Amino acid sequence: MPYPAAIDPSLVGEYDEYADSGGGYFFDEVLEYRVWCCSNSITEVIDTDDYKQNNASNSNHHDYYRAFATYQQALAFAATIQNAETPVALVRQLEWVDQPSRGVYLHHKGERITEWQAEWLARGTREANDIPDFLQKHTQAK
Repeated sequence: MPYPAAIDPSLVGEYDEYADSGGGYFFDEVLEYRVWCCSNSITEVIDTDDYKQNNASNSNHHDYYRAFATYQQALAFAATIQNAETPVALVRQLEWVDQPSRGVYLHHKGERITEWQAEWLARGTREANDIPDFLQKHTQAK
């Protein structure tokens, strides 16, 4: 399945490295694809000129990522780098559904930026009635 390209390729790599992780059920835009790379010790050498560092890493474990406009570019890059993870998508959500506990769904509005597993993009972008339909379906299922 071809995943959508970043909404604005000129901004790829400019987003904050900190993002929520997963969730929300629906997305509005793909901002970039990230390939996270891990060096397991401070003695391991990695050329980080084109990477962003996760500054929350502890001193013995460094995480870096490189951003791409398309999933295909990210996947090709990941295949060439030792310790690279599967690409993830950075998405913008303008409305989303939170599930704080089993069977409880909350509709939220406002901007949320989060990293998603790329496979979740197969659902497609959020359409006007997706969230009301989702909530109605899950309310009736109880």
